[in-house]
Amino acid sequence: MTMLFRHSAEVRAAWPQLVAGALYVDGVGDVPALPPSDVAARLAAHTDRAARRLARDAESEFPEVAAWRRVFAQMGLRPTQYRCASEALLRRLRKEGSLPSIHPVVDLCNAVSAAYAVPVAALDADRVTGPLLEVRPARGDEPYTTFGGAVEHPAPGEITYVDSSGRAHARRWTNRQSGHSAVGPDTRRVLVVAEAVHAEADAVVRELLRTLADAFAEQWPGGVISSARLDASWQEFEFACAADEAGGAAAAHTR
Repeated sequence: MTMLFRHSAEVRAAWPQLVAGALYVDGVGDVPALPPSDVAARLAAHTDRAARRLARDAESEFPEVAAWRRVFAQMGLRPTQYRCASEALLRRLRKEGSLPSIHPVVDLCNAVSAAYAVPVAALDADRVTGPLLEVRPARGDEPYTTFGGAVEHPAPGEITYVDSSGRAHARRWTNRQSGHSAVGPDTRRVLVVAEAVHAEADAVVRELLRTLADAFAEQWPGGVISSARLDASWQEFEFACAADEAGGAAAAHTR
């Protein structure tokens, strides 16, 4: 079975500067193959990079974050009330000096998100109904499950991730993910999406994708990896969302 990830024509028209990186990994689990010390060192390297930037400037002054603040304002949201995921992580890192440990996949994505100041979403691909996951304006009737289990509905016009069943997997685009597709102990296949809207988005997303692909390949060497950079000229990421029967070493393919 194949799955298609894309941003809708409405989103692309409103934010033509958007560059996204999509990465699919089949073969992750609770415990990485690397020793815990190696995993901890990798995470620390990413958070240290973020901490060095925070020592110079507030996260709100980062070009990557400031650009998302402008997008949120365009969506009619107060940027100081609703923050993109990377800004929230950077604020937490600045105030507490560390990021929480949740799950090896989530911890990696959060650390990389902080390092690059770009929102990175990690979804359990088996909890997303195919064949299409689209970032689009909500109709207002899409169910969204919070991490606490409550059901909400995005406001009409709110940008969200919607699958083929009509379920929403995000609130306010890059503000909050869904508990329904959150990565957890049973997760084996993940879809990771990074989205950037600042002037240097193309170069940053390319580097971020390489960083994630290398890290997933080392931490879960039995996994199969595919990825793509998405922009106005290449707008869709199609991937096989079933286990690779042939197995073998991880392979990364990035456009």
